[in-house]
Amino acid sequence: MSELKKSTNKILAGVCGGIAQKFDVDPTIVRALYAAMTIFSAAFPGIIIYIILWIIMPEQ
Repeated sequence: MSELKKSTNKILAGVCGGIAQKFDVDPTIVRALYAAMTIFSAAFPGIIIYIILWIIMPEQ
């Protein structure tokens, strides 16, 4: 995958785009997996984790 800046894959806060860039995968796959885990799992508080990652992830 080409060098992608976090801001080019930013939809809300860029959390999933940043994770995708870190692991060199397509951001759409990361977003779909994250949404599925949030919706279908009561043990995965996705919204809270997303906000925490938004706060602690470094800006690029």
